[in-house]
This record gives sequence, structure tokens and C-alpha cells, in this order.
Amino acid sequence: MNVDELVRDSLREQAAEQPPLEPGFADRVLNVRRRRRTRRMATVAAATAAVVAVAVAVPLLESGKDEVRLASEMNKSDIIAHPDQSPPRDLIAAGDVALAAYYTNDTVKTSEDTKVQQRTYRILDQRNGKYVKDDRWSMVSVAPGMRTAAVLERNLPVKRIGLLDLLTGEVDRWIPVERGVAGIEFSSDGSKLVATTYSENPDLLTRQDYDLDGDGKKNDYEPDRSSSHRTGFYVVDVDTGQADWSEVVTDNQDGIVNSRQDFAFSDDAKFVYAGLTMEPNQQFYDLKGNEVPAPPNEKYLHWFVQARLSPNGKLAAGDFAGGAKTTASEIVDPYTGKRLHKVRGQQLLAWVDNKRLIAWDITPGDSEFHNALVLVTIGSDKTLPLSGARKGSDLSADRWDPVFATR
Repeated sequence: MNVDELVRDSLREQAAEQPPLEPGFADRVLNVRRRRRTRRMATVAAATAAVVAVAVAVPLLESGKDEVRLASEMNKSDIIAHPDQSPPRDLIAAGDVALAAYYTNDTVKTSEDTKVQQRTYRILDQRNGKYVKDDRWSMVSVAPGMRTAAVLERNLPVKRIGLLDLLTGEVDRWIPVERGVAGIEFSSDGSKLVATTYSENPDLLTRQDYDLDGDGKKNDYEPDRSSSHRTGFYVVDVDTGQADWSEVVTDNQDGIVNSRQDFAFSDDAKFVYAGLTMEPNQQFYDLKGNEVPAPPNEKYLHWFVQARLSPNGKLAAGDFAGGAKTTASEIVDPYTGKRLHKVRGQQLLAWVDNKRLIAWDITPGDSEFHNALVLVTIGSDKTLPLSGARKGSDLSADRWDPVFATR
């Protein structure tokens, strides 16, 4: 009997003496243990030699049977960077955080007066560590450990949620729901999903009779900002598939909610929140759909700053520390909103640890749209490039946006 089996048996013995735990609890503990063991073995790569090769997933003999190791686990380097690649082709990671997928946007005409903005995802293939196009999905959220992704099919809203195996590329299980879903997001521990429900596709664009983009031509397309088609959210238990829906009535007379304004979990997953286009910038709800005050440590966060809280909860990612072309962002006290640090970075995307973050950044003097993924460190003005720079404007079809997950 190996160590993992001993741990599993011990957990089961403890469970027999205590109230029942959630299904799959022991397996989740073991998965966390394996990831931590992998991280302890990691070697810190020098900043000047950050580009490293990605290992291919291979069979590993354990427990008397073949177990496949994921590409994101096989390369134990602290930094895995490809500053010559944009969009990325090979695994990018820093510390425990990896680029699990990315997507590009395209606009597809659906009728004479309507178009739909669609995402096309490139998801990390855990067999070889490369990003592979998968145009089956309209929305993708990757669970911690990067073995599973929650996916939604095309033609939103949809009435089932898929759990995609990132090693095989096949859906392991479908979770049916009664109301149409158009957004999904995992909790930080991967045990739950929040699925945002809409009565119509939130990415629908309608033709306007005025010149929206200033190109001298009318008949531009834009989202309907006069009303919101968001109806509420499901909280889904990933192990059991139990999905509990809560209604959220959205009054959008002042355009305070974007046409797509999905819910996400609070840091402790006791609440969900969604962004607002004006102060207080976000609204929190309990898991029954009742409005609640923001948790004390998330009161000063902004929904559009993706990084949010540091792993130890003592720091929060803030907004720009200047204008649109700035290369600096704020780190604030999550309880007071007071600025504690200023770091390089146009937009803070994910915490790597309590001192480092992944951000979009631009070369000073370059276009604000020509930004690359970089590693920034509190207390340092230096950055470490992780990807090549994006080109074009926000509406360019080849412009890519990242999806991060813990590896």
C-alpha cells in the first residue's frame, strides 16, 4: 500500500467517526496534496532565463496501475515563459498559476439586424502542454488542478453544463439545468460552480441607425443597453450535480448592468457578486439571491480588476495608478482601500503568490493596445515577460484574452 492509499484510508476512517463529508472530499484533499508536493519540488528559474521547455504528459506507475501526469505538473519550473509567442502556443505559468486557456472574439451575423459576439477558445492540452483550438464552446472555466473545465455549448443560453476532461478532450459528464445558462465560474476550491442565467443571449448585438464608431457609416451593431436579460444564478455542486437556482431581478434603467454581467464567487465562496458600471462597482448576494453588504475584505475591490485578493488575503489588486497608457497599478489594503504599493502593470490579472502578480503591461511609449503578459513584483520596477505583445485594438478578431487557473 502506498502513501496516497494510506492517506485515503485514514480519511475514510475519520469520516466514519464524524458527520458525513461532501462527496469526493478525500480525492480533492489528495489532489491538493499532490499539487503541493509538486510545488515543493519546484526550482526557481532565473529571471534572465525564463524560457523553458514544456514536458509531455507520460504514464506514471503508481498504486499498481498507470496514472497519467498532466503537462502542467510535469514541468516544475517556477517560471515558464514564451515572450516570443503571441498568441501563445506553449504552456505559460508562474508559481502555482498557469494560463489554462485563452480566447479570441469574433462577430457572427445571425440576421439582417443582429450579430452575436462569439468567443473561440484555445485550451491547454494536458497531454503535450500546447494550446489547442476547441470551437465547440462558448464559455470555458478551468478548475484548480487544470484537469477539468466547465464548458457551455454554442447558441446561448444553454440548458446543460459540461465537465470537460482536459487530458482526453472529451466531456465526462453533463449537468442539466432548467433555465438557460450563459456564464460559468468555478469557486476557488473547485467544488462549486456559479452559473449565470439569462433569458436571451447576452452577447447579442443589434443594428443601430447612427454612427457608433465614428467611421462615417451608420448601421453599427451594439448590445442592448436599455434592459438586462439576466435572470439569476445557479449554485452547482460539482460532485453531485445538484443545481440550486436563485432569482435576481435586475433594474437596468440607468444602464448600471452591462448586457453580459456574470456572477462570480466571493473569496470564501459564501457569496456571489456581479459588477456594476458605476459606484459601488459591484453588488454581492447570498447564495439564495438576497442582496447583502460586501464582505469587509472585498469592499474596496473592483470587478474589472481580475486579480482581486492575494493568497493570504492581506493585499488587494487595485486599479490603474494613472491614465489609460499608464504602466502602473495599485496594491491596496482590502479593508480600507488605502494604497500600500504601486507596481508595474497596466492591468493586474492574477496573484502568483503574496509578492508577485501576472499583469498586462506595455513598453513605455508604445500603444496601450500592444500589451503582453508579464510578471510583476511588489517593491520592484522590473518586469519579466511571459508572452509576446498583443496587436490591434480591443475589437480585433485576433486579439486574445487569458483564462488562468492554479496548477
